[in-house]
Amino acid sequence: MEYTFGLIGSGNMGGAIAHAVSQTTKAGILADHNPQRAQSLAEELGFAHGTNEVVAQNSQYLFLGVKPHLMGAMLADIQSVLAARQDAFVLVTMAAGLAIEQIQRMAGGPYPVIRIMPNTPVAVGQGVVLYHASEQVSPEQVDQFLQLMEKAGGLYPLEESLMDVGAAVSGCGPAYAYLVLDAMADGGVACGLPRADAVRFAAQTLLGAAQMVLTTGKHPDQLKNEVCSPGGSTIQGVRTLEQRAVRAAMMDAVIAACDKNAALGK
Repeated sequence: MEYTFGLIGSGNMGGAIAHAVSQTTKAGILADHNPQRAQSLAEELGFAHGTNEVVAQNSQYLFLGVKPHLMGAMLADIQSVLAARQDAFVLVTMAAGLAIEQIQRMAGGPYPVIRIMPNTPVAVGQGVVLYHASEQVSPEQVDQFLQLMEKAGGLYPLEESLMDVGAAVSGCGPAYAYLVLDAMADGGVACGLPRADAVRFAAQTLLGAAQMVLTTGKHPDQLKNEVCSPGGSTIQGVRTLEQRAVRAAMMDAVIAACDKNAALGK
């Protein structure tokens, strides 16, 4: 094989993965239904580019970055290429709602498959990548995959039955965080802060709060209580959020995303 990393589907999520992988290898090749997009990204990252068939034929780790409803047709088009290969390769799917068994069936054989649920912050090395390997994937192949993805952020093994749930938290979560960040900044602007400052302060605050959870190991509720001084401004803000059921709304958002993920595979 010519390339360690191959990617079919160079959109937002696939592109984020490519950015992360480009920091560990330059032996990569990209394809997309929009050839100009694949070429532009490949030139930016120092990768090659080509057709789906060329990528499928020459990649050790073949990442499938297409939407779930397009996966069947795309894999059908490269079935003969995969069947003709005599070397070892691994399919890496990031399609929400599609189980490993479904990917193998669409691909035309019991190929080694690693199912991942990444999020877009992998592009800046701060992502979450949930993964589960099929029984056909060797321990050595898992280790090589983890080395390939080491610059993406945190890599966490997860039972496949929990993938849809995990994706509803980490995969969809950046969108929820951006919404909260934007709202915090809007509040600052309403009180007189310049927009650029408000966005910067809100972003750094969310980043720091997340790092506090990861570094201290404390429960988020405990850390929240530590910020809320008796009779202070923070507890009044928290009271307002509780009155508006922000916590329940966030829980409902995760549940709705989980339900949608599960429905995508049906």
